[in-house]
Amino acid sequence: MPRGQDSSVSTSEKPKVDQAVDSNDDRRKHRRGAYLLLGLLIIFLHGSWSVYQIQFGSLPLPLDAEQAGKRGFSEASALKHVKYLTGLGPHPVGSDSLDRAIQVVHSCSLLSQFQSTLGSSIAEKIKKTAHWEVDVQLELFHTDIGANRLSRGLFKGKTLLYSDLKHVLLRVTPKYLPEAKENLILVSSHIDTVSTTEGAGDCSSCVGVMLELARGVAQWAHGFKSGILFLFNTGEEEGLDGAHSFITQHHWRNSVSFAVDLEAMGIGGKSTLFQGTDHWALESFAAVAKYPSAQIASQDVFHSGAIKSATDFQIYEEVGRLPGLDFAYTDTTAVYHTKNDKMTLLKPGSLQHIGDNMLAFLLHSAASPKFLKDAQQRKQGNTEQDKAVYFDILGKYMVVYPQRLATMFHNSIILQSLLIWGTSLLMGGHPALVSFAISCLSIILMLIFSICLPVVVAFALPYICLFPVPYVANPWLIIGLFGSPALLGAFIGQHIGFILLKRHLRRVYSRTKPGLTLSTMENVIDLEAERWIFKSGFVQWLIALILGTYFKVGSSYIALIWLVSPAFAYGFLEATLSPVRLPKQLKVVTLVLGLAAPVVSSAGLAVRMVDVIVGRIVGIDRNPGGLPDWLGNVIVSVAIAVVVCSTFVYLLSYTHISGDKRILGLLLFVSFGLSLFLASSGIVPAFTEDVARSVNVVHVVDTTGIDDGNKEPVSYISLFSNTPGKLTNELVDLGDEEFSCGRNMTTDFVTFTMKYGCRSYKESNTGWSKSEVPVLLVESDSVAGGARQTVVSVDSKSSTRWTLGINKEEIDDFTVQVDSEKIVLLGDKSEIDGWHTIQFAGGKNSPTKFQLTLYWSNKATETSQREAKQVADVPFLIKLRTDVNRVTPQVARVLEKLPRWCTPFGKSTSPYTLAFLTALSVDI
Repeated sequence: MPRGQDSSVSTSEKPKVDQAVDSNDDRRKHRRGAYLLLGLLIIFLHGSWSVYQIQFGSLPLPLDAEQAGKRGFSEASALKHVKYLTGLGPHPVGSDSLDRAIQVVHSCSLLSQFQSTLGSSIAEKIKKTAHWEVDVQLELFHTDIGANRLSRGLFKGKTLLYSDLKHVLLRVTPKYLPEAKENLILVSSHIDTVSTTEGAGDCSSCVGVMLELARGVAQWAHGFKSGILFLFNTGEEEGLDGAHSFITQHHWRNSVSFAVDLEAMGIGGKSTLFQGTDHWALESFAAVAKYPSAQIASQDVFHSGAIKSATDFQIYEEVGRLPGLDFAYTDTTAVYHTKNDKMTLLKPGSLQHIGDNMLAFLLHSAASPKFLKDAQQRKQGNTEQDKAVYFDILGKYMVVYPQRLATMFHNSIILQSLLIWGTSLLMGGHPALVSFAISCLSIILMLIFSICLPVVVAFALPYICLFPVPYVANPWLIIGLFGSPALLGAFIGQHIGFILLKRHLRRVYSRTKPGLTLSTMENVIDLEAERWIFKSGFVQWLIALILGTYFKVGSSYIALIWLVSPAFAYGFLEATLSPVRLPKQLKVVTLVLGLAAPVVSSAGLAVRMVDVIVGRIVGIDRNPGGLPDWLGNVIVSVAIAVVVCSTFVYLLSYTHISGDKRILGLLLFVSFGLSLFLASSGIVPAFTEDVARSVNVVHVVDTTGIDDGNKEPVSYISLFSNTPGKLTNELVDLGDEEFSCGRNMTTDFVTFTMKYGCRSYKESNTGWSKSEVPVLLVESDSVAGGARQTVVSVDSKSSTRWTLGINKEEIDDFTVQVDSEKIVLLGDKSEIDGWHTIQFAGGKNSPTKFQLTLYWSNKATETSQREAKQVADVPFLIKLRTDVNRVTPQVARVLEKLPRWCTPFGKSTSPYTLAFLTALSVDI
């Protein structure tokens, strides 16, 4: 931080000119050479990359069963389970492959070819080989029909229904401590996948880890104070249905006092702790984890809604009111929910990492009376949630401290910083205040220019390259495409501030120090301006710390480190209390020492965040064609610009009195030009077979235009992508399929609207039958006491996965009934864009007939009939999509002809490869 007269210019005494600035050669001497600046840049970038590799890329050696021993964790053993599950192919809810996966995990014999390696039952083997003082209980839980309405995140405006789900539960308790059965630590993950992937990462790897953990835990549990319950659920991919059915229906649910969820948003790498509820739980994990990987910054981003995703942990926290921890793989997020979530991309050591960490944590927490007491008190509401700040350092050590302590410490630093700045500016007078204002302006200019230049590139890429996002398969291209312009823009903005500072200081020095020679004065002005620019970084990070502390952002510790470490280095090596000494050139050692702690603590995290953002672009367009092609690029470019401005503010301050700035500028131009050439020419492909573009092929049967049965259903093959860009290159080999593309091909899939895509009507009337077309039938429509009520029967035919949208502009409320049981009651119905969505997913024995009772709004009762007559395009009252997990011959033919760098992308709102659409209009 600035101290005394070092931050201002004395106006009262004639200075003693320092020997460093007393000759005409000094200005030349103080110019830093290009090689020094280039060296500093290389050290900074290489150091950041090294931190990333150590923190996120360094994995433990995988162990086989013999090396792990009877009580240890073996990745080789866990991989056997993963290999079999992925060998089943995609296993979504309701599929035969999911039934086989459940059989494998539970108690039925495996297929003969796997008997030699896995035996007759994985869970049964765990039960038979457990310690003789350990009780292992195995259960197959078959759920009743249920309704899930969450209030946060992706689930606003939705009601999620489920039926006929099957979960495998494995409870491990000490045989001679009955009370342990009433105090369970839940370890949960899901067996099911989306329909587009075999799910090696999401989440067969989690299931394999849990099975191996259960085997190991069963050898230790005789000394436990708490039991451990392993839940292998199904229905997670359809909206967290599996976790909800357990926490609301199973008879063991009330015995659970703590929850651990294992998830994946990519494939392999380190499984990072990214959500944690309480300080004591995080501290317990930190105390025993062999390879800690934890980032509260990920929790901040996840809770902000920037990542459109959810995990079972939301159910355990929001519905079950349980404390807990949530872990996820985040490597190679571009393959998430695509065909490339496969075994070959699962990095060796990934399962060993989470397995060793979880085994150590479970053994510690289950045997700890204190952990049991804390969990019980938290569950019973006797103690408030004790939030904490947590992060790991290079994957070797984990830091945990309470949020309230963080707030106190941050406030202390903020007050001290403001006091030092205020004292310094007060002593410096008006010249110091103006210098401070200009240095603050340099921060703003730096951010503006750093964002503007890469954003211009982001807008241009869709017109220059074959694909709007040409870097997904090769993320290193963004260094040149966006990083170089961002760094150049940051330098330009900061240099403008530097020039303005020099002009101001020249006026001050010419008035207050007329005894200085012109050359000496210019040297002094350069050095003083350099110091002000360096200290502008303090202001930048102080503002970030103030905002983060005010909004209780857990990752505010990053701002604290980037403020305190450089400030201490500057204070010890640069600042002086002497009012008469003129400024010296900033020492290189000040920069190196000042940035060491910030780089070690946060550089790896910054790289990982950008990598995750790039990977998520594959599925960014939730309404295909609804987002501009350049939007994904803009998001990435702005993220990089913010990182550059935040982290290079100190380093760039050393460049302004360099005599070789043009060389560095040239290097940035070369880096940008080379990256642009590689991306635009296609030499470096935008997508590959392993990191592919999202392209979905759906056989659509649309009956929404049928009027009184006088028209036949309209059927066609629909082609669309959740990745920005048109489908021109994908159609190269589909010329004989007669596809037409454009924004006039809009299709309302209820959960989303395809605003750009392609259609083919070729041979589309086969591959389905009219008996599969769902039926919406108005059973009654009456008005009583001024309130209109309509009863509609819904018959999904053969489909056990469907989505129904209800027009909330017309309908106030509704109920859903199956047989004589009401599963959705009146009240508490939110909406998104005027619609409330019901999603149903279930097993093969799920009901297919439902009764929907609609309660109209008073306004709708009076005006809807009149409005319907006046409007040619009558709006829908309800709309229904049913999905059938069957690949028709037409879809199979298109899929076979698509390039290998294309992949279907699945999620809970995506249709299967055969989808039926129907609706009822408002004027029923």
